[in-house]
Amino acid sequence: MNFLDYAIIVVYLVGLLFMGFLLKNQNDKQDYFLGGRTLGWKPLSLSIMATQLSAISFVSAPAFVGLREGGGLIWLSYELAVPIAMLLLLWKVLPRLYNAGVVSVYDYLEGRFNRSTRLLLSFVFQMSRSFATAIMIYAVSIILQGTIGLAYWQSILLIGCVTVVYSLQGGMKAVVYGDALQMVLIVLGTAACLGFALYHIGGVQIFLDGVDPARLQAVNFSSFGINGEGFGFWPMLFGGVVLYASYYGCDQSEAQRLLSAKNQHDLKKMVMAATFMRFPVTLLYCMSGLVIGTLVLTTPSLLAQIPADKPDWMMPIFIVNYMPNGVIGLLLVAILAAAMSSLSSAVNSLSAVSVEDYCRLKDAKLSNEQYLVAARYMGIFWGVVTLGLSFFAGNIAPTVIEAINKIGSLFYGPILAIFTLGLLIKRVNGTHASIGLVSGVFINVCVWQFAPNIFWFWWNLIGFLSTAGVGILTSFTFNLEAAKQDSDDTKALRSLSLRDASLMILWFIFIVAIAVTIPFVL
Repeated sequence: MNFLDYAIIVVYLVGLLFMGFLLKNQNDKQDYFLGGRTLGWKPLSLSIMATQLSAISFVSAPAFVGLREGGGLIWLSYELAVPIAMLLLLWKVLPRLYNAGVVSVYDYLEGRFNRSTRLLLSFVFQMSRSFATAIMIYAVSIILQGTIGLAYWQSILLIGCVTVVYSLQGGMKAVVYGDALQMVLIVLGTAACLGFALYHIGGVQIFLDGVDPARLQAVNFSSFGINGEGFGFWPMLFGGVVLYASYYGCDQSEAQRLLSAKNQHDLKKMVMAATFMRFPVTLLYCMSGLVIGTLVLTTPSLLAQIPADKPDWMMPIFIVNYMPNGVIGLLLVAILAAAMSSLSSAVNSLSAVSVEDYCRLKDAKLSNEQYLVAARYMGIFWGVVTLGLSFFAGNIAPTVIEAINKIGSLFYGPILAIFTLGLLIKRVNGTHASIGLVSGVFINVCVWQFAPNIFWFWWNLIGFLSTAGVGILTSFTFNLEAAKQDSDDTKALRSLSLRDASLMILWFIFIVAIAVTIPFVL
């Protein structure tokens, strides 16, 4: 690190603050939380990807592929379920939520069930999202410690203060435009790492000669994930469909962007774009990890700098040792950008849910000015909570990217099941749904604690089935209140054409084909 690197970082951070200042004028909650539904589908698509493919992916996915024991390109199996999940969302869930005109997706549940169901699910979201974001911040602290020597608390202040300030000033517009820029930076940074790694290892042929063949397997059809095995085709497919459908459709941090689309046509474009762009970016992450991991494993002096139990240090150590000045600064900007994308998205979505919950709970009618003040105060609150939780985020799984998905898998299945019951099962009311939600989360926690041989990706499907099953069963057992009827908007169901569905299915087949053939190509 030299003056040029630090100058690049400072200029970027000041630029973000300036952008937040330029976008600070909002008139109401639609402006602040949905960008007034004036944002184009292209920046919104990049924002969706930036929130998902964040600093966690930049740091920890390559570490899993290149260095973690038992890791490798099997990480690509995470992508198998994305097209199928997006297909299901476009068919039923997203058009209905969009047409409801809500700021918080949990508003829909209150209209369909009751207030207690809405508040319960909102609480589950707030706890899971704040802790998941804390894990992301922890990942970035690893990089800043390994590159510029910042203490952990200094990393927190740097990331937290700048992010909270610009996201509170500019609202959803600042979040989306910041995310779009950050997505571009993180992809370029990963490509730079891959190129320099190939150069320092001696070229493509030297890499191919030195790569561990065991790390080339990208799909495992023999593992069912029930005997202590992981990352098999079937748990990644069935568990993945539930995870991604819940994340993109029922998690406020992602769904809020979809609700910000100008119209249903743009909504469909956003989802299709995110679907088709995810796999190439993830493949880029994985290939950079494979090359850098091969360089590390064949260079004892470099391997010695990485703690044996902390493979996530691989990327920052590589950056410091092999990247030129100026490029180091740009890479750190990319990493900071990814962390800030995750934090700004979390702060904005948590604030949206909290203020809406408060208004419902107190039956408060806030003026536009009062609403925006409350939103900013809640943003500060959630920023502090998330940054505080990050101090406890380091001991859940061997890599932070596994930790964050593990936490999400406890809740994503039950959350998706509640929305599914609301959309499809008319007889289920709020009491049935609430009992199902609590039961589904409880069963997942029991599986975690008492059935460790079941791969955690199955928790998504287990939570979904148990929540839906208990909700339906209790609807036949007792009925304390009448179920509210949800109007069936047939126009919403036409947003997915046969052509769109065919493209999604073909993309799924393409991803599987690429994953299967990689070991033979390399």
